[in-house]
Amino acid sequence: MKPAAPKHDSAYPSARKVRRACQNELYRTIKRLGVYIPKEKIELAEKLYLEKVTFNLHFISENASNRKLLSDWWDENVSEGIADLWEVDRAKLCSAFRDAFGG
Repeated sequence: MKPAAPKHDSAYPSARKVRRACQNELYRTIKRLGVYIPKEKIELAEKLYLEKVTFNLHFISENASNRKLLSDWWDENVSEGIADLWEVDRAKLCSAFRDAFGG
C-alpha cells in the first residue's frame, strides 16, 4: 500500500487564481469607469497589478477577508500606476475599483 500523498494546503492561491482575480477586478473596474481602455493598456495594467500583488502576496493572503483594507492597499500601491497608464482621474479610478471590489 502506497503512503498517501501529502495534501497541498498552501495558504497562498495559485498563480493562475491570482492572475484571474486581477483580470476580473480590473474588468469590473473598467465597467464602472464607463470609459474605453485599449486592450494593450489593459494588458499592461494587468501585468502591473499582478506584479504588485505577487510582491505583497503574504499581506493580501492574511487579509483576504478584509475588503476595505485590501481596497486601501490598492489605492496606495496600485492605483497611481494604473491611473497614469489609462490616463484617468485617480480618485475616480479608486472609487470605481472600490465599488467593483466591494471595499
